[in-house]
Amino acid sequence: MSAKILLAEDNASNRYLATYLLKNAGYTVVTAHNGHDALRLALAEHPDLVLMDIQMPEMDGYETARRMRADPQLAAIPIVAVTSYAMTSDRAKALEMGFVGYIEKPIQPLHFAEQISQYLPGKAAHT
Repeated sequence: MSAKILLAEDNASNRYLATYLLKNAGYTVVTAHNGHDALRLALAEHPDLVLMDIQMPEMDGYETARRMRADPQLAAIPIVAVTSYAMTSDRAKALEMGFVGYIEKPIQPLHFAEQISQYLPGKAAHT
């Protein structure tokens, strides 16, 4: 069974590219347009990994991650920030907020799926 990834990204172009790259690598992808949708889908879909934009409308990625970490059903799911925030302090804040990793935008299409695979030990990309 392929690993299931929840992608929380409000920008349609970024969401399309990441989804395309991940599906092409054999992952199952579920998408959310904001933090509220991400929380709802995480509970419904039980993904193996969450890729979270930080700057989203309604509820940002930091608050979404905080709520996921506080929910016993979601607390063990690894969350990786995929963001245009590129300062060292931004990376440190994401890690302090419970993110297990940090990928800067723009994503690198040739390496994106490989970067993601490091956060899915023991999980196959291909079915």
